[in-house]
Amino acid sequence: MDAATLKREFDRDLLLGEGTCVRLRPIVPEDEAGLMALHGRLSQQTAYQRFFTIMPRLPSDWAHRLANVDYRHRLALVAVDPTTADLVGVARYETTSEPATAEVAFVVQDSWQNRGLGTQLFGELIRAAGLNGIARFRAWVLADNRRMLDLISRFGRVVGRTLDHGVVDLIFEARTSAGPR
Repeated sequence: MDAATLKREFDRDLLLGEGTCVRLRPIVPEDEAGLMALHGRLSQQTAYQRFFTIMPRLPSDWAHRLANVDYRHRLALVAVDPTTADLVGVARYETTSEPATAEVAFVVQDSWQNRGLGTQLFGELIRAAGLNGIARFRAWVLADNRRMLDLISRFGRVVGRTLDHGVVDLIFEARTSAGPR
């Protein structure tokens, strides 16, 4: 899928459970500063659950890599607070050497958690991946990150699971039905 098609398909408002709206759109290179600012607003726990390390700030070279995608093999969708234009969530995938398989990662700003944003980002990313021929996913999740483990089990059919030093390596396939089970 090219960037123009992706923008048409995934640039729109998302209505969250409690009535709040956020803007969903594909990431663009100009989001580098927004990614760094989002990282600065994450709690230490949320940042650790996403990156498995404590970083006081997101390095600029990481922000550059994360904001520059090809929209096919590397894709990210962002959620934007319409009142501030701040990035408040990111869902991304990057294909692996395994056929039709991509590694996924997600983060939602703490003040936006528990509103259904992570669930919607997850569903939209899986749908975007499907449009690019990707139906199998890998995620590394800290074993105590129940929220993410539960989200994956709702949206995917887990076909592989290993635990090593507190990190769960999950292989899952997209469910054929739209939405969580």
